[in-house]
Amino acid sequence: MDYGMILYIPAWVARSPAGAKATGISTYQEAVNATRINNDYFMANRNGNCKFLNVLQGENHADAEDWYQQMKDYCDPAKYPDTHFNGWSMGGQNMCDIHLVLKRIVALRFDGLLEQGKHDFMHFLGTSKLEWATLLTDIQRAVRKYHNPNFTITFDCASPFLATANGQIYIQTETEDRTKWVYRMVPSIDELKYATDTRNFRDAVLADGIFKNFTDSPLTKNIKVNDVCIYAPGDVNKVGGPKILAGEIDRDKHGAPILDEQGNEQVRKRDSTSWDSFSYAIQMGHNVWSHINAVQEANRQYDNGSIPAMLVEEQFDRLYFRDVVEAIFATSNRDEAEAIIEEYSKFWMSIIGTRGATGKKTVNANTGFGNLFTEV
Repeated sequence: MDYGMILYIPAWVARSPAGAKATGISTYQEAVNATRINNDYFMANRNGNCKFLNVLQGENHADAEDWYQQMKDYCDPAKYPDTHFNGWSMGGQNMCDIHLVLKRIVALRFDGLLEQGKHDFMHFLGTSKLEWATLLTDIQRAVRKYHNPNFTITFDCASPFLATANGQIYIQTETEDRTKWVYRMVPSIDELKYATDTRNFRDAVLADGIFKNFTDSPLTKNIKVNDVCIYAPGDVNKVGGPKILAGEIDRDKHGAPILDEQGNEQVRKRDSTSWDSFSYAIQMGHNVWSHINAVQEANRQYDNGSIPAMLVEEQFDRLYFRDVVEAIFATSNRDEAEAIIEEYSKFWMSIIGTRGATGKKTVNANTGFGNLFTEV
């Protein structure tokens, strides 16, 4: 691979009973220390075939700043001229709080850790909102214009796969001006009666009212509805279980009735799934294509003048996110850039992150405690 992340221990592990049990990590600082061990190992054993990203964690502004201060040297060419890491990966609060994102990128710029040819890459973990696809484009363009022309932002999410695992399929992208932008997901078609239906997939789901709208992908364009709904009533699946229609007695793989706690035969409330494993593969492929296309379409619409509601403030004066970002990176004065970020702190609170986080949720008791007290 061209770029990879170091193996990090996220800060939240310490407060997760399952995470703490699995890792032996019981405090925030232990997570930092364990990540440092991994950083040292990656740095000592790298062979030049892959560029590594320094992962930033922290669940609030205070911890994120502390994590950065403890880890930033790994990207410093002055301290590690031959083995320094080659960019950044934004995790924890860094990936979903735009206030913190802007503070961090400004710090990287003026700390000399966002340099052309040395730190050209920044990856955001678990980022799925379409509004973030556009605002990250704004940031990338501003950094390229005023500081590092090679700077590239990427992001990933598992939504296309998780949606399919939960029986959901992407049907359309919604990017109307001054609205919430979404890729619409709904429960997919899954009925045994379609096993002999050879209609085109899109034609069938629209004609039968399964979906109100449906945007084809290259994968769904040429498939039939029974390419997804494979099993018919009475078919036996790969583990020997019969397919049961709604209203029929639910039976196990040997055909024996399944009884409830009172000893009564259970009636199937809905059909057994008509999908096989390849049905999932088809729809995962469709969802991946739809997700990527939605990100591209969102940026096209944004460049054509359509604005997501959360990236414009019109209560008093009309304020666009892209204009504030332009001002932040246009200045070559660190204090001025940081002052602009703080001036618009209320605006940042309205920009919701992937985890539903806003600036309000980072100004919490944990942050306040950290600002007032030192744990010993």
